[in-house]
Amino acid sequence: MVKSAKAAVVRNDLAAILADCPAKIVYLHNPADKHDTHVACFLRSLEALRALPKAKRPKQVYGCEVWRNLDWLVDTDKVLLDDSANSALAAKLIGAFHSQIAGGKRYDRAIAGRRLANATFHTSHATDSAAAVTWAMDLTPLVLDEKLSVEKFTLAHLDRLRADVAIRIRKFR
Repeated sequence: MVKSAKAAVVRNDLAAILADCPAKIVYLHNPADKHDTHVACFLRSLEALRALPKAKRPKQVYGCEVWRNLDWLVDTDKVLLDDSANSALAAKLIGAFHSQIAGGKRYDRAIAGRRLANATFHTSHATDSAAAVTWAMDLTPLVLDEKLSVEKFTLAHLDRLRADVAIRIRKFR
């Protein structure tokens, strides 16, 4: 049902939960995730957040890397979520999803590895400030402005990466 934009039941259920349990910060999938169900969950969640009265909407909404990482964001578009403090808890939470580690696919190890790699590759010439990092993108503008297109918002991030790559290539020609 989550994949159907016409089925309002998921959006309505999420809106009811969010209205009854107001949060200052909400973490979602990011709109460029390569898993169709994740993108659909993001869209239904955004619809639910937009359906709330403006006073009940969270102050911050972040789209986190899940199936597709967020390496394609320029650094100024990345929100650093420091996962260093609770690595044991993070491992337990990831391990709670048995479907993600059954059958030989070890997403639990991959997620931990991604977080360690993010921390190391974040800044090339500085000592790591965190041992484990999850990247997120700030989706708050999409929640505050119901008319803002998800597609245009997301592609603008790609345009900034494209410009950054072009500048770096031209700089050393």
